[in-house]
Amino acid sequence: MKPMSITARLLVALSALTLLITLFQPFWSIYLIAPQYPEGLSMQIWLNKLSGQVEIINGLNHYIGMKHIKEEMFPEFGYLPYVMVGFVVAGLAVAIYGRRRALFAYLLLLLAGGALALYDFYQWGYDYGHNLDPNAAIVVPGLSYQPPLIGHKQLLNFDAYSYPATGGWIVVGAVSVLCLVWIVEYRRRHRTQKATRKLSAAALFTAGSMVLFLAGCTPKPEPIVTGKDLCTSCKMSIADARFAAEVLTKKGKVYKFDDVHCMAAFLQARAVELSAIHQTLVADYNQPQQFIEVGKAEFVIGSAIKSPMGGNAAAFINTQAATATAAQFEGSRRTNWPTLYNILVK
Repeated sequence: MKPMSITARLLVALSALTLLITLFQPFWSIYLIAPQYPEGLSMQIWLNKLSGQVEIINGLNHYIGMKHIKEEMFPEFGYLPYVMVGFVVAGLAVAIYGRRRALFAYLLLLLAGGALALYDFYQWGYDYGHNLDPNAAIVVPGLSYQPPLIGHKQLLNFDAYSYPATGGWIVVGAVSVLCLVWIVEYRRRHRTQKATRKLSAAALFTAGSMVLFLAGCTPKPEPIVTGKDLCTSCKMSIADARFAAEVLTKKGKVYKFDDVHCMAAFLQARAVELSAIHQTLVADYNQPQQFIEVGKAEFVIGSAIKSPMGGNAAAFINTQAATATAAQFEGSRRTNWPTLYNILVK
């Protein structure tokens, strides 16, 4: 096999060398924004340390039973810088060797490393958000606080954002350049339309298979069939879908309830099984077949709201809808799930 062009080899070497910058820049960022912290709180994750307002975040998370974040809980900090240097050396070796197959293997190695890093981060976030102190000041069965892997997530009254910092974007940029180099070299050696169609078809088939696989593995809520579905807790027929709720387990089991009161009693009684819960959902009062995660729902509670089992609470997708409905029922008020749960289980 002929070697890659000089330009391609220089780009591979340059991309590998840019990875050294990640040793001196934060790799990932987590931001928290809430009404009491409009300016936001931040934590930066480096390859070998943490920075930002970590202690303030620890102080807030202590109330809901989350572990104290400290560098000692990340053994990865001890070897990640060496792993990154290893990637740099491997990239320079590929540039010197100059073969497309070696570049392809290097790309696979980088992508595998990135996938493992994201999986490791997800596992830490899952443990951090689910394994809570049962003696914490605020304990709400069925509610977890796992930070987002990437993107945005609502955690109680905090908006949590997670995305790459400078170091992370450098890796994304370097991998993108390497992918482009490989594609150009591939097309330079295989210019026929048949080869291009086969490559595109394989990529589409692989992507489609992954999407279908992931979609099939994710537990989904079931529509409420009024007059037929029974409440798991009180065994009564679900007559009004506006007050319905569901608990989904990680194995795909769906528990249905005719009232948040019944769901709260179920969660309290089966607290030992909370680690098996995938989602805790409530029906949108205005769109009964639309479910909302309890941590994201806005609730209206009041004696004028007559629900089947005395919970007298309705859930809404946003503050505007909840406020509009609260104005229609005298003596009602808006609240969130942790507060409502504590009211229901007293």
